[in-house]
Amino acid sequence: MISGFLCPVCSQLLKEDKSSFKCSSGHCFDKSASGYVNLLIKGGKKGHGDNKTMINARHNFLNKGYYEDLKSSFCTEVKKYADKGVSLLDSGCGDGYYTVGMYDAVSESKSGEVYAIDVSKEALKIAAKSCPNVSFAVASAYKLPFEDECFDIVTSLFAPLSLNEFYRVLKRGGIFITAIPLENHLYQLKQAVYDIPYKNKPENTEIKGFELLNSQEVHKEIQLESNEDIKNLFTMTPYYYKTSLSDQKKLDSLEALTTETEFLILTYKKI
Repeated sequence: MISGFLCPVCSQLLKEDKSSFKCSSGHCFDKSASGYVNLLIKGGKKGHGDNKTMINARHNFLNKGYYEDLKSSFCTEVKKYADKGVSLLDSGCGDGYYTVGMYDAVSESKSGEVYAIDVSKEALKIAAKSCPNVSFAVASAYKLPFEDECFDIVTSLFAPLSLNEFYRVLKRGGIFITAIPLENHLYQLKQAVYDIPYKNKPENTEIKGFELLNSQEVHKEIQLESNEDIKNLFTMTPYYYKTSLSDQKKLDSLEALTTETEFLILTYKKI
């Protein structure tokens, strides 16, 4: 079983009490009202991670079930490796939509533990409330607050891939599961926005230090039946910050949209 979070100041184990996490050196990190702990050391840039607009758009869109096929397939893959006593880290968990499904998969194995981190406090305000049995922390994927080789499974969906850190915290033979968009993902949405829409470039699926065990495509045509859902989908994607206001306004009068979703779930073993 994993020992818990490490102090971001001195790397000693944090012990949890009713309202905070403390290490033996006296560093203390309070739990939020939502239930997460903030382990990002203060200083540097403000507004880490996705902002409130993007988080709310993603939360509202996902909870209408448009990506339920991906969630179900991903969590079924997690369940394949969720033996009794398994420990899982969801890195870049966002609002916890997928984390809840992973917790359900792991909890069926009995005695499992699930941790989740994200750099966005706005995301964890929602995530921690959605699944109180998961240990949530505001933390960076590039400096995970965990000991070496402490997790059986690490997952990451649509978040920065800190592969060196994932390798470090995974046990020998541990499992890493991720998902990436395929070539035609959301192509019809792009057609509605851009004069010259583009397809996604193929990604290299080889990862140093990992053996690819399985790949699974998930395809679904989704029908968006309100302008709110269309704008939420667009706002939760990276396109939102890369698109001119004039192109974004093309969505203002769009009340319905059918678009293809294409994902590739990839499962690796640490070697």
